[in-house]
Amino acid sequence: MNNPLRRLVEAWNQRFGQSSGSTSPPGTTLTSKPSVPLSEVMELYERDPACKSAVDLLTRAVITDYYTTAEAEFERAKEAADDFSAELNLDGILLNAGTYFIACGNDFWLKKPPNGFTELVHVPIQAIDPNVKMLMLDEANGFKIPYKVANWKLARNYGGVEIKPEAMLHFGINALENNAFGTGLLQVLIHRLTLYGFTRPAYAEMKAKIEKIMPKIFEKYAGPDVLAQLEGAKEPTIQKFETAIRSRPEEGQWLFFGGKNANLFPVMIDPRARFEYYVDHIVNQFYLGLETPLPRLFSTPGFTEASSNAALSLQDILVRPLQRYVKRLVEREIFWPVVRRAGYDPLKVKVRLHWGMPEVPEVKLADLIELAKIGATTGTQIIRPDELRKNLAKFGIELFEPQKSSESSASQ
Repeated sequence: MNNPLRRLVEAWNQRFGQSSGSTSPPGTTLTSKPSVPLSEVMELYERDPACKSAVDLLTRAVITDYYTTAEAEFERAKEAADDFSAELNLDGILLNAGTYFIACGNDFWLKKPPNGFTELVHVPIQAIDPNVKMLMLDEANGFKIPYKVANWKLARNYGGVEIKPEAMLHFGINALENNAFGTGLLQVLIHRLTLYGFTRPAYAEMKAKIEKIMPKIFEKYAGPDVLAQLEGAKEPTIQKFETAIRSRPEEGQWLFFGGKNANLFPVMIDPRARFEYYVDHIVNQFYLGLETPLPRLFSTPGFTEASSNAALSLQDILVRPLQRYVKRLVEREIFWPVVRRAGYDPLKVKVRLHWGMPEVPEVKLADLIELAKIGATTGTQIIRPDELRKNLAKFGIELFEPQKSSESSASQ
């Protein structure tokens, strides 16, 4: 198959050998696969507004502005990491990866080249073979150390090429029971539950079925059928109306049939059918699965400022661990190789990623005046006059340029 991703991987295998090849290390192995195909999870993200909204809001909450720090004596190493992040477009990579690993628990980026990579190439979710070989690290006194990924593999229609884990940057969260694949926000909405021989449909399936039926209910009862009973109708006439019933329009129509008396019978929905409780239960369970209350803040009336703040506090419990995970992964998988390439020891440099904006000390007017006094007293200029004037203007102080004398004006 003439596939660019396959050709890229095969070229790297030939050039870099075992660093991205297909040979697996010896040891006890098992095969793991995602509980739900990842492509199906992303289809739910793409097609359900509530799912997309929840994932997007969480992604923006997790992947925010960031800055880096390092030990003071290694400023050049920090600059190397910052410059590489800018060339790599790390901001865009993290936003893209955040959408995938929050929605389905996984995202994959191929390092180009694997050793001392200078570029990351996004690997589509559907390009990853769901059957991944796992290798047990060690066994001591009968206790099995957890497994790790022996190799990743592209799906058959992408060439079936195997890729070593060090050649793949994998964003994976909530991996269960030594599974190579993580579990995202949306898997629980696609799972069916089988208990004591009874199978409950997936919540995404039930919600979709409700949404499918609702327009039909409006079509049927917003323009109801009306039966008009007319006296003396003959059999051919009744047959015509039977044909009309079968081909009735969505907005409803009047239907006539024969009888001794003339009466009208609107076909109405049974008022005893109180479906709203069942619908509310399904929708509430759906939103519980999304683990973020923010979509309800925009769609449900009655939320007060206090309840909104409480909802945001609960979401913060989910956001902070995800931010820690991304922080550690970026520091280890991206910053460390760059620092090593620049000739420094990453453990000594300690390049760190911090979410948010760096704290800037508050400048007070009294501090500026004191600095100016110190400079005038000691003769050492700490702050220049033009700098002082600019800062005074920021505090709202109106400043004027000195007026020129009439003599100087005349001489000019």
